[in-house]
Amino acid sequence: MSGLDPGQFKALVVRPTLLRLGLDGPAALNLLTGTALAESGLVFLRQVSGPALGVFQMEPATHDDCWASFLSAHPALADPVRAIAGMQAPSAGLMVSNLGYACAMARIKYYRAAAPLPQAGHAAGLSAYHKQYYNTMLGAANAACNQQFFQKAIDA
Repeated sequence: MSGLDPGQFKALVVRPTLLRLGLDGPAALNLLTGTALAESGLVFLRQVSGPALGVFQMEPATHDDCWASFLSAHPALADPVRAIAGMQAPSAGLMVSNLGYACAMARIKYYRAAAPLPQAGHAAGLSAYHKQYYNTMLGAANAACNQQFFQKAIDA
């Protein structure tokens, strides 16, 4: 199966998005790139058997909650997310066609976690963080199996 090149995705989508949000750094860069690899393989724009959208496979309910219970109270973050989206009130469906917006929303989801990001070069730590704070403990992700995707992100 083919998809987007992880190195190009990291350099041309993730890095500029994180910089625009002011939530960048090596750990965030590898975490977000690895998340897209683990969630969709940088192939799928819509979950095959479910509601999740975009290469980060965020569910519309999670997207909407990020806006309603977090971004609405943090205009310094909401404004750049809106700018990336190109609209004042972006809907979840935009994550399918706007890679930067999907990345921004995934970063916001992680930003809400109380725990600090793991070390940038620690694939196992990044994968475990993804499982706990992005996929959730009830989700289908397997931190041990997904470690390869975070290593691929580190190497990209």
